[in-house]
Amino acid sequence: MPSPPSKTAPIEFRTPPLHPWVLPHSGLSVFHGHRETTRLFHYFLPRLIEQGKHILCLDGGNRFDPLLIARFARRPGRDSSQFDRHLRVARAFTCFQLTELLIRTPRLLRDFPVETLIVTALPDLYLDEDVRERAAIASFQQAMKALRALPFPVAVFSGADSIQTPRQRLFNLLRAQADQVYQFTGREDGRQMLVGEKMAPQIASSRA
Repeated sequence: MPSPPSKTAPIEFRTPPLHPWVLPHSGLSVFHGHRETTRLFHYFLPRLIEQGKHILCLDGGNRFDPLLIARFARRPGRDSSQFDRHLRVARAFTCFQLTELLIRTPRLLRDFPVETLIVTALPDLYLDEDVRERAAIASFQQAMKALRALPFPVAVFSGADSIQTPRQRLFNLLRAQADQVYQFTGREDGRQMLVGEKMAPQIASSRA
């Protein structure tokens, strides 16, 4: 059973590369570096929903928090019904389930016009040593193939960098294939800032 979410440290963003709580508009983006990274995706949702985006969240970390979403929805000047209309969540508890959800995502477009995909715990679930390494790697490769084929922005929130395992290379492969990579890093005062490790050429040039 996952441990209860701990209190997240205050986060301060340094730009470039990224404005506060705004996801890149294209490509595959990877966020990592904080013990609560797989939970921090929630804070990117309000801006997306205010923009009218339809968001699908594939939650492999079992971190989706309905109470936090309800708190966002109740804020003054916000139409709470937008969250119901613009957000869908599907949970995966094994790497095989997450791969299957990614493969099936294009079919969901028939009923829900996905414009942004958020994925948590990739490749965290594939690092589970209760799963045979060969099977986990094969499933991960299928997942990455499905991700790269999707026609909309994808944001992956991963805690894999904190997992000590020989399969850590899967996280390195994810970062290598990503268009953008961002790391939450701590400051001496205990606050967090989000720093770009890798940026797509078209994004980097626009920030110059």
